[in-house]
Amino acid sequence: MIEMRAYPHPDGRQSDVLVGGALAGPALVLHHGTPSDASLWSSWDDVARENGLRLIALSRPGYATSTRRVGRSVADIVSDVRDVLDTLDVPWFVTAGWSGGGPHALATAHLLGDRCRAVATLAGVGPFGAPDLDFLAGMGPENHGEFGAATRGEADVRAWLGEHAATFRSVTGPEIADAFGDLVPPIDRDMLVGGFADEMATEMRRALAHGFDGWIDDDLAFTRPWGFDLGAMCVPVTVWQGDLDLMVPAAHGRWLAAHIPGAIAKPAPGHGHISLVTTYRDEIVTDLVASAKLHR
Repeated sequence: MIEMRAYPHPDGRQSDVLVGGALAGPALVLHHGTPSDASLWSSWDDVARENGLRLIALSRPGYATSTRRVGRSVADIVSDVRDVLDTLDVPWFVTAGWSGGGPHALATAHLLGDRCRAVATLAGVGPFGAPDLDFLAGMGPENHGEFGAATRGEADVRAWLGEHAATFRSVTGPEIADAFGDLVPPIDRDMLVGGFADEMATEMRRALAHGFDGWIDDDLAFTRPWGFDLGAMCVPVTVWQGDLDLMVPAAHGRWLAAHIPGAIAKPAPGHGHISLVTTYRDEIVTDLVASAKLHR
């Protein structure tokens, strides 16, 4: 049965965790985007179960009911994941991260490489400030404003979100496509209808119910060093990327595939940020399982 749980950490914080899939054994650890929370992955319960994997997803600190962790880096998510895996007695896992979750999945795979057998980034961002990656090129204007504010510090990005993103805290299904503005191309707008739009709006309201802290800390973490060496990764990596993506343009996927040793590019022509993950969900998981079987 899929359920949300609160997991305590030794430092007194707690993580909001989605648990589902198979009842025991290895796990599929999923990292949500920015902004978002663990409940995003509820619809992946059946595909995890079909592949014999437990489903585990953490809301990063500051989102939903997860305690804020001020000043966190991308790599800091790893200790939280380790705590949950140890509590659930998970022997090994595969992991994936969508959008802002991409760097967090890579960190988890690299720094828990003794237990992680494969990782996928799904329209995941590349590192801010890399000399051969123009981070903002091709993104919608909303991202330019947001990350420009993040480079100036917490006060500026908090003010920017308060002015430009307040609607996400009360957004409804019929409103969510417009809330994303110019960050969604037509193919993504076509996905943001009906029950799927309602689910995404519900998850967004839950993620931001207590404010923008998680979103702010994500943005700040992305504009700083991630806290681990991508060039030293030894876990099998796949990089899924749509060429119509306006949230995380295709150049990010190309950069990651070129700079991570042994990474396999998984281009998705004709897809955007949202259509990529909804269309290729089952293939992403079966590909992770296949990679894990080769990496023992």
